[in-house]
Amino acid sequence: MSAPKRFFVDKISEEVLLTGEEYRHAHTVLRLGVGDEVTLLDGSGREFSAIVERSERGSFLLHVVGEKPADREPTADVFLLIGALKGDKTELVVQKATELGTSRIGVFSSRYCSAYMNENKLERLRRVAKEAAKQCLRSRVPAVEYYEDFAGAMSASAGYVHKLFACEFLEKSEGEIADMGASYCLVVGSEGGFSESEFALAKENGFTGISLGKRILRAETAAVALLSVVMYRAGELK
Repeated sequence: MSAPKRFFVDKISEEVLLTGEEYRHAHTVLRLGVGDEVTLLDGSGREFSAIVERSERGSFLLHVVGEKPADREPTADVFLLIGALKGDKTELVVQKATELGTSRIGVFSSRYCSAYMNENKLERLRRVAKEAAKQCLRSRVPAVEYYEDFAGAMSASAGYVHKLFACEFLEKSEGEIADMGASYCLVVGSEGGFSESEFALAKENGFTGISLGKRILRAETAAVALLSVVMYRAGELK
């Protein structure tokens, strides 16, 4: 028997009205009906069991019957900053970063970035993160933000203990990826990479340059590879 389907809602009470996009997915795609059990999530780190009590036009009335702590969320606080990528590659990175356990994702424009972002694309990325969170059984959706320039992305990194900057023109890494127990901010560029001045600005903001080996990786590969290594060292993939 498959696990109950998962839905994000704004607020949990004894009775919850499932509407909008979540209702349409439950009703039209999953074909749920009265008596079916679901799992509700409100971003609090807890999971709530509920039963579809009544089906109305455009909504399900759900009755909450239990709750428990969620156990799939990472303990490491990891913020991934990625340059905007062409096509649907940014969506791919957001999806995989959510699955791997990042708590926050920032997309930025930089000097050699040729992709563009708008409000519709940003909203699409947030939907991708939500769907990925449900698929991998997370109880929280990572925040997805956009920064119009590289300086804004650097300002957003304030407060993180370990800051790693994937730099394609470094011959070797300037430091090691620390073991578990701290917060991380990771930066990976767009297809065009970074300028020397952007690397200098990153170092001014406390970043350490990291090499990803002798081969040139696609930007989306680099993001997933670096995040995977950090998550392993942080104890999240063990």
